[in-house]
Amino acid sequence: MFVTTILDRVQFTGRFLRRPWRVGAIAPSSNHLAEVMTSWGGLHEANVVVEYGPGTGVFTSRILARLKPGAAFIAIELDRVLCQSLRRRFPEAAIYCDSAVNVMTWLRRHGLSAADCIVSGLPWAAFGPELQQSLMDSTLEALAPGGRFVTFAYLQGLALPSGRAFRRKLLERFPIVRTSRVVWRNLPPAFVYQCTR
Repeated sequence: MFVTTILDRVQFTGRFLRRPWRVGAIAPSSNHLAEVMTSWGGLHEANVVVEYGPGTGVFTSRILARLKPGAAFIAIELDRVLCQSLRRRFPEAAIYCDSAVNVMTWLRRHGLSAADCIVSGLPWAAFGPELQQSLMDSTLEALAPGGRFVTFAYLQGLALPSGRAFRRKLLERFPIVRTSRVVWRNLPPAFVYQCTR
């Protein structure tokens, strides 16, 4: 089921109020943003998919629905409360409570060398330069040649130095970077980056 529930919103907002620097948004991503994110990942062709920061599972539901039979899926969520909720909601999925910086640890745990697609729900513009760099390095190490990294940014984030720095990092590190239309039906409005290694 792809509908964001009231309980999801309440839980997400509660986590935001406790640790706004970690959650990065006051509401979970909308179903409209989730559709753009997951349709841009080439998920139906991927053998290995990783999700960073699944939160309440808005993207997770759609990722699992789009995976081909036999594809591996790993989700990494730093917030312990959200991680426990995700495990209850998606018992068939491999969900780990950790930083996405450690993505290679979890790929290796499953006997995998790289991901064909990484879908990120992380608030990159809320991160400082060192964390952005560490996450980007880990992402490039984990992504197979020709693989896709799909993430989103809030429209107002482009006005922030960290948001502009993240955009520069993408353009410097990936040979192909596409940007979606603005998804206005999201709080706040957002757009998607599709980066091909």
